[in-house]
Amino acid sequence: MIHKNHTPAGANFTRLILETFRLNGALIAAGDQLVADLGLTSARWQVLGALHDSPATVAEIARRMGLTRQNVQRIANCLDKDGFVITSANPAHLRAKLYSLTPHARTVMEEVSHRQEEWANRIADGIDSTQFNEAVSLMTVLTKRLEHDLPRRRNYTDVV
Repeated sequence: MIHKNHTPAGANFTRLILETFRLNGALIAAGDQLVADLGLTSARWQVLGALHDSPATVAEIARRMGLTRQNVQRIANCLDKDGFVITSANPAHLRAKLYSLTPHARTVMEEVSHRQEEWANRIADGIDSTQFNEAVSLMTVLTKRLEHDLPRRRNYTDVV
């Protein structure tokens, strides 16, 4: 909602925020539809994607993906129960388990990658790469500004 006290830049940013919310909703719905028959949701896909290259803790996944630890923990528990991830001891932290993909998850993620490539090619067809580069650049600048503007969160290690 744009109010009379917005500067022109503030009004543009607000319009972008509202459209980003709509885009996020559409991306989640499209992602859910794309992978539903594989036993995944967009949220599960996102967590599995964070584990593609190496095992990680819930906290590391949350930081990489910009999610809350509680939400990632809930999803990781479901993925573990359904055979997509396994846990192992973490030599760097005794209480924070490492999560990694199972062979089943790797096979599923190969299919997800194939589907995502076809879908992305179809959706992006006819849009100039300059538009994408400018959009990504603007999103990167805004992300950095937003992260800088946030108050520093206290981690458990900050109070010990």
